[in-house]
Amino acid sequence: MDTKQRILDEALTLFSEKGYANVYVADIAERVGIKAPSLYKHYKNKQAIFDAIIEEMNRRFLEEAGALQINGADAGADAEIYKHISEEQLITLGKNLFLYFLHDDYTGRFRKMLTIEQFHDKKLAAAYMKQYVDDPISYQGMLFGLMASSGVLQTENVEIMTLHFYAPIYMLLTVCDREPGREKQALKTLEAHIRQFNTLYSREEKRVEENKKKSRRKV
Repeated sequence: MDTKQRILDEALTLFSEKGYANVYVADIAERVGIKAPSLYKHYKNKQAIFDAIIEEMNRRFLEEAGALQINGADAGADAEIYKHISEEQLITLGKNLFLYFLHDDYTGRFRKMLTIEQFHDKKLAAAYMKQYVDDPISYQGMLFGLMASSGVLQTENVEIMTLHFYAPIYMLLTVCDREPGREKQALKTLEAHIRQFNTLYSREEKRVEENKKKSRRKV
């Protein structure tokens, strides 16, 4: 790990342990094992470090999305992928993404830091809302809107459909953050949630096709 990455890693650890406001550039430099002037050669201030942490976290997510054979950022590209996957594939994908957000150490530390600091800093509260509410809902809203317009999903209100999908997943993530022992049950609930969502919003022909596949598997 090079110095720039070590700065981000140690800064994120300190932010998650002490809170963003209680960590100074000198603290980060000391943890890395360098002097503050050396740190400024890489990042001009603490805000620049914070912004770089977000960029790194997003980069890591896109890398994971690619490994799962989705785009993760382009709703149009992912709409074409989701059109052609089965319910079982959707469940597997949903579980893998959930487990990534739950267990990726970098993402977990960032979420912990923002969860604590959102009540003390308006900028961090805005960052929390952007990262865990506004951006996911915006992306999934575009995704579901495209799928609804092409007839893959059916709904009279894309915004409410998006909330129906995202809100329970976000709740399960926060539950597991606080009580890791509930992960197994959370995964069962997640699977049931995806199946019910599919039943509620998939077009009739797709549901019939899925039911036929299930029946063949039972035979």
